[in-house]
Amino acid sequence: MSVIRSLVFYAVFYTASALFSLGTILALPLGKGYFRKVPDGWSHFHRWCVRVILGIRVVEEGSRIEGAALYAFKHEAFFEAIDLATALKQPVPFAKEELFRIPLWGRAAEAYGSVSVARDEGATALRQMLKQARHFAATGRPLAIFPEGTRVPHGTRPPLRSGFAGIYKLLGLPVVPVAVNSGPIYHRTWKKRGTITLRFGEPIPPGLSREEIEQRVHTAINVLND
Repeated sequence: MSVIRSLVFYAVFYTASALFSLGTILALPLGKGYFRKVPDGWSHFHRWCVRVILGIRVVEEGSRIEGAALYAFKHEAFFEAIDLATALKQPVPFAKEELFRIPLWGRAAEAYGSVSVARDEGATALRQMLKQARHFAATGRPLAIFPEGTRVPHGTRPPLRSGFAGIYKLLGLPVVPVAVNSGPIYHRTWKKRGTITLRFGEPIPPGLSREEIEQRVHTAINVLND
């Protein structure tokens, strides 16, 4: 049954994704308020497909906080990347600079509101990244980052990328760690039935040392790793 469910999911979700992509092109001239409803709708539709077609229950524990904050997500599968706009209200993701060069996707990411992360981490690129992040934080939108930098297998605890602590220090925002255990269920060709949990941890205040913020976030995003 997992094979059948997965095949139906791929057919339905990716066909709809093509239509949502067309919708983003048509919505771009209408302004950001209208445009953002399209990728938000795509994320909500994905959550619906996960629940109804794949039979995966999504449980959210803990709570978000009012105002701007930096949400640090565990990253085990594409699930949490697509689900960001469902888990958070109009989040501002930190995304690799290369993604902004993809035709249409890059324009859509800029219109929705994303922070470009340059791999070279030069001074100019860092200043531009922080300028973007501070602009969005001033609007009260939540910022979302995968501090491990890429997807990692469930059960592993790689160190956080060095840039995370620098972003935390320079932004001066509270951090909400988010543990996710999507790997064993979603990160596979044939997706399994089960439960994916998103656990929002206790907010971590700004102003901590590099060692302490990395240790606290690393511990909190891995609490579902067993």
